[in-house]
Amino acid sequence: MRSSKRLAAGALAAALGVTTLAACGGSDGKKASGGSGGKTVTLVSHDSFNASDPVLKAFTAETGYTVKVLKSGDAGAALNQEILTKGSPRGDVFFGVDNTLLSRALDNGIFTPYEAKGLDRVAADVQLDKDKHRVTPIDTGDICVNYDKKYFADKKLSPPRSFDDLIKPEYKDLLVTENVATSSPGLGFMLGSVATYGDDRWQDYWKKLKANGVKVVDGWEQAYNTDFSGSAGGKKAKGDRPLVVSYASSPPAEVIYADPKPAEAPTGVATGTCFRQTEFAGLLKGAKNEAGGKALLDFLISKKFQEDMPLQMFVDPVAKDAALPAEFTKYGAKITESTTVAPDKIAKNRDQWVKTWSSLVLK
Repeated sequence: MRSSKRLAAGALAAALGVTTLAACGGSDGKKASGGSGGKTVTLVSHDSFNASDPVLKAFTAETGYTVKVLKSGDAGAALNQEILTKGSPRGDVFFGVDNTLLSRALDNGIFTPYEAKGLDRVAADVQLDKDKHRVTPIDTGDICVNYDKKYFADKKLSPPRSFDDLIKPEYKDLLVTENVATSSPGLGFMLGSVATYGDDRWQDYWKKLKANGVKVVDGWEQAYNTDFSGSAGGKKAKGDRPLVVSYASSPPAEVIYADPKPAEAPTGVATGTCFRQTEFAGLLKGAKNEAGGKALLDFLISKKFQEDMPLQMFVDPVAKDAALPAEFTKYGAKITESTTVAPDKIAKNRDQWVKTWSSLVLK
């Protein structure tokens, strides 16, 4: 992932910086008593990691471990730093590598295998390293086109539902997306087109999308909070694009952060345009507190953390027994047909795909 992470974790959620947090203790559930790594566990993460105080305090009371969160920019930059410090990591656990970067992390051997306790509660389709357990799946999210409900109601025009719809004449000059080379949602949207049209046809799709007036900006913040007419920020900025590449969790966030709260979300999701992201965490090779790191991985897939996570980072839990908050089910879209691309295929082709996309769309 390259730039803005996702809606609530970027512009709308409070940044934590480098914080000392509570976390779970030893794998036997007893309080940590120091050991070779002491009572502090360092979690290296992208800037969007967040967790609620009540959950964190419960971890301290239960285990005695504390977690120092070291935020390191976007996920790509954070991962690159861990690759450069392989064997002498800055922390014990890394959180935030997703399926677009997973092969890079695994190929560089920065993780020590560990099968987290409770992994049997995690959906099998997100366990992309299930044979070796070098990483543990933590959350999923869907990059999708969002639309401004009022615009389409006023125009008496049905909003688009699929990739194919976006190249139709009635949606000309309506879509804003992010630069694939500089933006996580931009990259995910492009990968969704690769999954939809295949290696030989996605380029033609982007030629048609460009001819249909797609606007490209550097990152999510500008696209969503300036150019998109449906968001609170876009309304203030007088944005004129009623379609934007964002997240399936963006509509609930528009309600949760609004004052007063509207009866329904002002934005909707084109459910046939989605690309599924899965985020992982792993025990860093050479971790000073390996026992604490293993306990932290256990915690990250615990029901307590998984149910806290959606309203902290606006992502979906991977644990099958974790319930979604009411705001997600009431205001969000249920994505049943999200596309994906195998991590090894992304790793093999990502750089060339970005170069090809740039030559087609930006010139």
